[in-house]
Amino acid sequence: MNTIFLVALVIYLFIFIAISIIDTRSVKSFTDYAVAGRRQSTFAVTMTLLATVIGASTTIGITDTVYSIGFPGIWWLAFGAIGLILQSILISEKVRTTEAATLPDLAGITVCRAAEVLISLIIVISWIGVIAGQLVAMNSLVSFAIGRNDKILFIIMSIVIILYTLLGGQTSVVKTDKVQLVIIIAGIALCCGYLYLIKGGDTSGVAQNIELLNQSYRPSNLINQFFVIGGVYFLGPDIISRNFISKDKKAAKKAALIAGICLFIFSIMITLIGMWAKMNITPEELGESKTLMYIVGIIPKAISIPLIFGLLSAILSSTDTCLINASTIFAKDIAKKESVTAVRITVAVIGVLAAGLAILGNGDIMTLLTGAYSIYTPGVIFPLLIAILCYKKKRIRKPVWLLAVSLGGLFGIIGTYFSDWLISLKLPAQIMSNLTLIGMGASLIISILSIDFKSSIKTSEESKESVSE
Repeated sequence: MNTIFLVALVIYLFIFIAISIIDTRSVKSFTDYAVAGRRQSTFAVTMTLLATVIGASTTIGITDTVYSIGFPGIWWLAFGAIGLILQSILISEKVRTTEAATLPDLAGITVCRAAEVLISLIIVISWIGVIAGQLVAMNSLVSFAIGRNDKILFIIMSIVIILYTLLGGQTSVVKTDKVQLVIIIAGIALCCGYLYLIKGGDTSGVAQNIELLNQSYRPSNLINQFFVIGGVYFLGPDIISRNFISKDKKAAKKAALIAGICLFIFSIMITLIGMWAKMNITPEELGESKTLMYIVGIIPKAISIPLIFGLLSAILSSTDTCLINASTIFAKDIAKKESVTAVRITVAVIGVLAAGLAILGNGDIMTLLTGAYSIYTPGVIFPLLIAILCYKKKRIRKPVWLLAVSLGGLFGIIGTYFSDWLISLKLPAQIMSNLTLIGMGASLIISILSIDFKSSIKTSEESKESVSE
């Protein structure tokens, strides 16, 4: 398997480098590089959106979660699907009409420059850890496939990811995402079909244990994940970046809706794989292995190789999107450099930083993502939603709005990184376990208070009508 995998890996990576080299010829402006020329069709946006949201956490991480807590592990992706559908219904068209290039740029347009910088800092700092986590997952997967941990191979693959993202920008990311999504779906579908239709085992136990809540997943977990996970899929930087590349507001709206429906179907497939493992693999057999990695080892090579490349594609498709978005945000929204060169330099710097963190640490992708989301969600989701809904309708009191973001983010930071300090304060367990939700509530209330309800902002058409009257 090692030789076959390595040959296939070389071909796989060569294709992506080739795509990025070809795309450098079509990159003639910052818009081409940062938002793929704003000319992507509904189909293209749907494909890249799904490739972005299906990553290490939603494949390897979900199967581990399902093995641990049962069928309720489906809620992570189910809430993601709900978030995308709500985005389509409520804000997709409004966001696209702003002509923003990044999510902080959206904050700058709808609120002020200070909002743009504040949200940029939250995203860039958090997302370096997320990129590192994706690279750790990539290394674990490749190490499993070749039977050893090879740092040289990890460095080579990291360089390739940085290189093809750096060369072609969003244009290359969109094209490689299409290829990666096909491989992802094929690998997961083949695995799920083989386990249930050919390998068999205790499949009746799966049907008997389909439940939405249990002792390991209570209503409080349901509420928490709805806001934290659903919120990121509703208004997260990587998700919204796919809105900006669409050719118009209708394409953005349709893509979010279709992707939400498809993601729900995918959530059922990946959850069924986790449930099969729970019913047929004992904890002693699994040991320290990742659930999906164990399954790779017990299925035929004809299925396991496509599955490995499907998982690798899932990781890379999320990694390159995070990398190009974080870099574009730093260059455009913090450094105020709308140039392809500036973003390319930032891609290289952030990519190297993330790879270095991945080599030095043993980050767990679910922990890193949950930590990043727990800071981003309470600080950004509700204030930005309020700003979008009020755009060109009501004025925002900027200092109050910035307080909402800062306070919400502070709750997330304390809950994520200062839990030991909170324990020493002997706060009630209910408060400690729900700091993210408390932060979201605080940011929602304060951001509503930031609205100047007495004000009204006339659109250009309304102004013309009033003048003619």
